[in-house]
Amino acid sequence: MTISLPNGMRSRIDTNPDFQRPSVWSLSQKQLLIDTILRGYDIPKMYWRKVGTNPDAYEVVDGQQRLRAIWSFFDGEYSIPSDAEPINGANVAGLLISELSDELAIQLQTYSIDVVIMENTDEDEVREMFLRLQNGTSLKAQEKRNAMPGQMRDFVRGLTNHSFFASVAFRNVRYTHDQVAAQITCLEIAGEPTNVKNGDLNKMYSQNQTFPDNGSIARLVKKTLDVLALTFPEPTPELERYNVIALYCVIAELQRQYIFDDIQPHVHDWFIEFESIRRLQDELDEDAADAEWVSYKEKISHSTDAQESIRFRMEFMMRHLLSRFPALRQRDNQRDFTHIQRLTVYRRDQGCCQLHIRCAGEKVRWDDWHCDHRTPWVEGGATTVENGQVACPSCNLAKGAN
Repeated sequence: MTISLPNGMRSRIDTNPDFQRPSVWSLSQKQLLIDTILRGYDIPKMYWRKVGTNPDAYEVVDGQQRLRAIWSFFDGEYSIPSDAEPINGANVAGLLISELSDELAIQLQTYSIDVVIMENTDEDEVREMFLRLQNGTSLKAQEKRNAMPGQMRDFVRGLTNHSFFASVAFRNVRYTHDQVAAQITCLEIAGEPTNVKNGDLNKMYSQNQTFPDNGSIARLVKKTLDVLALTFPEPTPELERYNVIALYCVIAELQRQYIFDDIQPHVHDWFIEFESIRRLQDELDEDAADAEWVSYKEKISHSTDAQESIRFRMEFMMRHLLSRFPALRQRDNQRDFTHIQRLTVYRRDQGCCQLHIRCAGEKVRWDDWHCDHRTPWVEGGATTVENGQVACPSCNLAKGAN
């Protein structure tokens, strides 16, 4: 068909079905396409899926960037490159479509493009075709996952409509919200910090094509996002990609392990305070900054999708939060302190025994100490950071004997 035909069919051509990436071509890429067409060179064929009749309607499977570039040139939105060489002896540099000679305008209008019309194809076939056609191009990993068939893809896509994503500080450019939604889903499936790199997300999509959006994992993801939306009801500039992932892990852990309702209204202010301290620490020379904040800065700067980095950031946030709310109780009043509670107590007491029964407050190794209840658990003492203390083994055993 000639290039002018789809230009007159715009209302019946969907260039942005949900498996497509948004428009990402730069001005120079668009200008190069028009220059190619005006010189009579071939451009790749397009693939459209027929989705309606009377009148016919189509979805663009491949070629949407080219089609949009052509339409925007027809609309006079950009000109030919200012350094373009003459065409058939005619100067075209910097010209809009309205400024082309009649000869070049006719040449443009009658340029032939190859369009393959796909009929009687289901959604999975179209997505498979899209991925095959894009193979070897500069599609980002999440753009490719967005074109994968299956219910995991549908679930992640749906999560991006959650109100929490209206509060984050990063825009949904090239499916960034989908990327984060996929990562938190991967974390929830693991039930703990895990690798959420592109290879891990690809595996999750391929292994969960029948993922139920009302299953237990899906409900947990939505529940945690609900809490985050309630906690951050307005756009919050501190909610960057790197800390949204760790913050999700913190909120999920709080819901699993602790009686969270009492402090939930205060989590917003805690998080803003946390980020304020981080910025102040970032402004200090490395020698003057707190060593743990230096480590945190490194973890948010490199390999942020790795399990080790996510675990460190989550535990660092949790320790800061438990220090702010030391009376936070476990959901079931377990006798054993959680790993994060132990870390918080150990750091607060600087690793020194607080009992002073058999020692004078000696410093203990992380792998050789007891987290002791100040008020004994058997006497109703809660398993909280506030009621915990570092004890060397000999002092704690002597306390138990007494």
